[in-house]
Amino acid sequence: MQHITDEQRRTRLGRRHLLAPSVRADSVVAVADALVALHATDAATVFLSTCARLARPDVAPVEQALYEDVSLVRLLSMRNTLFTVSRDLAPFVEASNARAVAAKERRTLLKHLAEDGNGLDEAWLTEVELETLAVLTSRGRATGSELSAAVPALRTKITVFPGKKQETVQGVASRVIRVLAAEGRIRRDRPRGSWTSSQFRWTTSGPRPTLSPQEAQAELALRWLRSYGPATEADLKWWTGWGLGQVRKALAAAGAEEVRLDDGATGWVAPDDSSPEPDLEPWAALLPSLDPSAMGWADRGFHLPSDHRAALFDRAGNIGPTVWWNGGIVGGWAQRADGQPVWRLLSDVGREASTAIEAEASRLAQWVGEARITPRFRTPLERELSA
Repeated sequence: MQHITDEQRRTRLGRRHLLAPSVRADSVVAVADALVALHATDAATVFLSTCARLARPDVAPVEQALYEDVSLVRLLSMRNTLFTVSRDLAPFVEASNARAVAAKERRTLLKHLAEDGNGLDEAWLTEVELETLAVLTSRGRATGSELSAAVPALRTKITVFPGKKQETVQGVASRVIRVLAAEGRIRRDRPRGSWTSSQFRWTTSGPRPTLSPQEAQAELALRWLRSYGPATEADLKWWTGWGLGQVRKALAAAGAEEVRLDDGATGWVAPDDSSPEPDLEPWAALLPSLDPSAMGWADRGFHLPSDHRAALFDRAGNIGPTVWWNGGIVGGWAQRADGQPVWRLLSDVGREASTAIEAEASRLAQWVGEARITPRFRTPLERELSA
């Protein structure tokens, strides 16, 4: 069995995730495909992750891809999390994950309506959805508040988890909009405010292509292995949210090959992808919270020292902004109130690394400009540095 060392894994990450200066991309879609999927729970992360990997970082081409060309598509998919993927990959993500997530979202909403006890049922929900879609078709785009103003039924209140400790009264608007978006009937359009805002407008969307889940899972597993391999079954299971049986079937269908990792575990790579990776030039990066390079594996020991976790993760397991040197996480960063990036090294990496990190911080500050970034998931080090 071929042996792939942790050092080789870090070199692969630098090249395949487009982080070394010599391999940075010229297009937004190329970045998305290199990473398979960009975390989109925090609106700013899509821009920060993309621009960190562009030869010429700029907000404008990312906005164009999201809202004009729609060459990037947001999908509620893996692990019931919002991701951004290329338009070409979207059908595979839809069939392998998003379709099941959307069905679950609809079941959950119908259950809440039934438990409310006011006669709100599937027929009522269908009527509200059609009315909402009609308003969007007429207007072109609208915020959730504007839709609620135009569709009175969206202002309906329901009691969620009645009789239980977590009982609460909620409006249905956000839940109806979430279901419509999960099913691909509407999509997020330009937000109110800047590119860091999550106050999206909504617009109608066309039908999604239909693929079989098995075909889609095999393709998604193959693309993931090309970007994140070698990786274990547990890594792919965690990243996709699939069951272990689905993971094993997808790996087999993708023609994945076994390799041995430094800790003795069995890893998997794409077919004919076990050869040594050519060396890269030294590189540094400042990556945002929830960046794919930090969130791509269940076991991140090959690039993340265990004693860094307490400073860089929140209590729910979300990683904050990270500083990288040659494929390893060596610290964290934040943005001060005056807009300047500030960082702290958690590893002793020497003068060359510090100089390279300084240059990356200057590069980040230049393209971010006047924007102010506060991660949705605050971590201990990020909070401390930004204060």
